[in-house]
Amino acid sequence: MQLIAHDDQAIDDCWNRIGVHGDKQCPLLERHVHCRNCEVYADAATRLLDRYALLQEDEIAVPATVQAVVGRSLLLFRLGEEWLALATACLSEISPLQPVHSLPHQRSRVLQGVANVRGALVPCLSLGDLLGLPGEAGAQRDGRAMPRMLILAVEGGPVVVAVDEIDGIHRLDLAGQDNGRDAAHFTTAVLQWRGRSVRVLDEQQLLSAVKRSLS
Repeated sequence: MQLIAHDDQAIDDCWNRIGVHGDKQCPLLERHVHCRNCEVYADAATRLLDRYALLQEDEIAVPATVQAVVGRSLLLFRLGEEWLALATACLSEISPLQPVHSLPHQRSRVLQGVANVRGALVPCLSLGDLLGLPGEAGAQRDGRAMPRMLILAVEGGPVVVAVDEIDGIHRLDLAGQDNGRDAAHFTTAVLQWRGRSVRVLDEQQLLSAVKRSLS
């Protein structure tokens, strides 16, 4: 696995230094035989694939006339029992779930603490509490669902929120969909997608609420 230049500092490519492509001095080689069988290698691959899947989707050149027809680029994800959609323009990347460290003397339900994102401490918010979702919003549906962290591009610095499952990035046409502004907080529309009812979040309202929760 080769890393592009700007990822060299984010991920330690130990397989190229002390692994099968390096001096083969890694103490884990005796157990795993090859780096591709090692959990460190697998974790690095997951982080890269998550990041590139998000970036490549947004970097595809689509003529403006086509964008007007096919709709908006949205990330669909699950939080508890509810499926939500958020514009990919609000996202920096998707990362594996990281431990959240609580802050002393912090009583806010929304601000859960800080998480270590590639060596930097980033505020971690409870999206369920911010949206006013039921308390069971953290329950995992089945063993195939893999929780992830969304890194939001907020003015002033990134913020992370944990979600229970990610469906993927889809370009959806919201024209003619139910207007959900009065039905739920932070909701701009409600659409039906593959048998699911999906709330499309109003990114401007959401980001404003995130900033308020940090002030």
